[in-house]
Amino acid sequence: MLNRRHIRLKIMQLIYALKISDFNYDKDINHQLFKSLEDIYDLYLILISLMIEVQIKAETYLKIAQKKHLATSDDINPNKKFINNRMLLLLRTNKLIEGELKKRKLNVWKLDNEYVDAVFHDLIKSDLYSDYLSDSNDDFNSDKIFIVSFFKKIVATNEKLYNYLEDKNITWSDDFPVVNTSIVKMLNKSNDDSPMSYFIPTLFKDSDDKEFAGDLLKLTVNNFKTYNDEISKKTANWDPDRIANIDYVILNLAISEFLNFPTIPLKVTINEYIELSKEYSTPKSNVFVNGILDAIVKDYSKNGLINKEGRGLVE
Repeated sequence: MLNRRHIRLKIMQLIYALKISDFNYDKDINHQLFKSLEDIYDLYLILISLMIEVQIKAETYLKIAQKKHLATSDDINPNKKFINNRMLLLLRTNKLIEGELKKRKLNVWKLDNEYVDAVFHDLIKSDLYSDYLSDSNDDFNSDKIFIVSFFKKIVATNEKLYNYLEDKNITWSDDFPVVNTSIVKMLNKSNDDSPMSYFIPTLFKDSDDKEFAGDLLKLTVNNFKTYNDEISKKTANWDPDRIANIDYVILNLAISEFLNFPTIPLKVTINEYIELSKEYSTPKSNVFVNGILDAIVKDYSKNGLINKEGRGLVE
């Protein structure tokens, strides 16, 4: 689910939140990082469960309509295509999803059901919903295509829903894109015989990524003063007060990767942190970060401080 850019982002945010001048690495810092990463998985499960709850809401809605005193023919014989949607039923009957939700105590929609109502009513008022009900295609693939569109057009664009989730966990504000992308990819690649485990992806792509996260945090924090001294040499003509604090963090992380991660190409490191500076720092920070990193790489390479494994990794 997680890519390395998002891992870098979470570490950047954590270090930025610490007292940069006098902190020390300890188990609590490591715990904070992996807790924030694990929370991303909670967000994934919460959004999956929301779609399940909307289907349950639709089922309840139809049952109530059938019992109305002046029920119409549509109330008595409703279109059940959505409540029979094969994609949602696959998620709804998945015992692994159910187990994870219980284990993590993610019963948010039982407590705050008004957001399920809001998404449900947005859905049934939409052309997407009416077009789906009237579509003659009735198979798993058409159900899946509809659910992907439902998630992308109704769930992922619901501002009230996302404000509510951000209030529950402020760090999720930056996690929505990676989680939304993961859900869409997961749905698109699913089929009617996908095993239950398919819908419970691993948080990290592999053990290397998990190790990368812990090592990058530890090495950067432990060497922050040393790396800051190196940055100071390259910014002698800059007023330190005019350099954004987030840029110091970004530069420290990049230096840590240069020196400690021999399998990561220099270009990858530089490009990743330039992108983070574009999104999270000042308008001109990317130019500043690029210039400083370029100077540091030239200096380190000249002095034999950078050792990369494999062809092309230094370029």
